[in-house]
Amino acid sequence: MKFLSREHIKILRKKYLAGTVVELISMEDTQAPPAGTLGMVWGVDGAGSILVCWRNGFFLSLIPEVDEFRIMKSVNKKSSHQQ
Repeated sequence: MKFLSREHIKILRKKYLAGTVVELISMEDTQAPPAGTLGMVWGVDGAGSILVCWRNGFFLSLIPEVDEFRIMKSVNKKSSHQQ
């Protein structure tokens, strides 16, 4: 597994704020929800994984540059409203 620099993790934390909605395109995990499943970001951990609560009720992290996903709804850092 490739380790991310502190700077890269800092960038991920700014991009994937808690409350951001993401859509899964593909994930290489036997426990992965189906493609098209939406989830809400809870944060980014110290390894750079994006912590997500999926709409099916499961928590499973996304790994940037490995899993495919897209942002559906961003969160404004100051007001916590949709951008």
